Amino acid sequence: MTRSSDLNAARRAADLSRAADETVDLLVIGGGITGVGVALDAASRGLSVTLLEAEDLAFGTSRFSSKLVHGGLRYLATGDLATAKESARERHLLMTRIAPHLISPLAQLLPFAPGVTSRQRVAGTLGMAMGDLLRMRAGTPRHILPPPRLVSAATARRLVPSLAQGGLRGAMLSYDGQLLDDARLVVTVARTAAARGARILTRVRALEVRVDGATAEDALTGERLDVRARSVVNATGVWAGTLDDSISVRPSRGSHIVLDAEALGHPAAALTIPHQGSVSRYVFALPQQNGRVIVGLTDEDAPGPVPRVPAATEAEIAFLLATLNRVLSTPVARAQVRGSFAGLRPLVDEGAAATSDISRRHLVSVSPRGFITVLGGKLTTYRRMAEDAVDLAVGSAGLEAGPSRTASLRLTDTAPAAMQAPGGSRRVSRAAIEFAVRAEGAMTADDILDRRTRVGLVDDEREQQWPSVAATVAEVLSTLS
Repeated sequence: MTRSSDLNAARRAADLSRAADETVDLLVIGGGITGVGVALDAASRGLSVTLLEAEDLAFGTSRFSSKLVHGGLRYLATGDLATAKESARERHLLMTRIAPHLISPLAQLLPFAPGVTSRQRVAGTLGMAMGDLLRMRAGTPRHILPPPRLVSAATARRLVPSLAQGGLRGAMLSYDGQLLDDARLVVTVARTAAARGARILTRVRALEVRVDGATAEDALTGERLDVRARSVVNATGVWAGTLDDSISVRPSRGSHIVLDAEALGHPAAALTIPHQGSVSRYVFALPQQNGRVIVGLTDEDAPGPVPRVPAATEAEIAFLLATLNRVLSTPVARAQVRGSFAGLRPLVDEGAAATSDISRRHLVSVSPRGFITVLGGKLTTYRRMAEDAVDLAVGSAGLEAGPSRTASLRLTDTAPAAMQAPGGSRRVSRAAIEFAVRAEGAMTADDILDRRTRVGLVDDEREQQWPSVAATVAEVLSTLS
């Protein structure tokens, strides 16, 4: 059965053939969380929309986050109350109205261990208490996000068995939102936009962007096309400056490592560990699906050309392990790291000494060339960024559209079948591959392993499954032509 939200090769071909024949209200460049958010916001207002993505959905930064929908504890610690309020409000909307099927509460533990100073304990406790006030102000019920509380050392070790017992004097337990997967959020937003008529065209690269559209190239055939639009939004993240030279993007690399959950005793809560000497920066050890824990993240300047896929450095991996090991009974060794990944934050350069000092507020502006650029922000606030971008597009181009509807618009349901095989196996099921190809726009084994599932985070498992996944993808694609 074909659904209006389905994205696949057949729909792409049909939409691509029409894209050069019509003038749409809004052309969006970029298929990360910001771009698909803009497409959904505009389409839900009744505007005609085409989105161009040079690679696959969630190819860039959007798949390399910590997979948290958070209330902004760090922003409270740095005094950025406005960003913290916005985060708490958007988290509330996501967890209660927009995507409760994609987000679950995550227990987070700040251990009062010898590796955490008294100042850090006090700052963390106060920050969590202030964060709970923002939760209440946003209206998020306690049954969704319970308030923070002090717990005993025994409870802390029950939640995270690998915690060092010597000197452990209890912990602060709080709750935040955790995504099933960040790339899945992007795909789900894109499918929701498609159900409202948006054309989602992956593997179509914008070569030149103008106020009235773009010249683009189909990466599969090399054919050129001209896409006309009444307004254009540049939502290309760290690549935004290549299209709009009036802005200065300062990429910041955020790296994570991937561990087997067994290395931490199969934790039932995330660990929150302050950086040495800091009360505003943390490393998190976050339990994931299928017996994994990701540990992150860093905040490092990443000057120079933007890589197609960033990579964590050995120095960052060593830093994450050292920070984690400060509170564990048995240190995690480098050999136990199963994989690593890194994303580049698209920060607006403000001349700060370090990227960690740059505000996470987003920027929406009209470029000197007439199109709109949206930059900065973070995954939790993608909806608000998109709303602001479409508001500006509507106003500057004189489009006829009402106010944003996305604050109450539930995203389409995700895959009906489990994305990986049952019984604890990490092998991708045939049902998952078929759904990804027929409904989620996947066209290659890389799309499946790296973005529709997260098998690709562990290199050896990726290599083992790639041939069989590629064969199944080819088989399913042949039935769509």
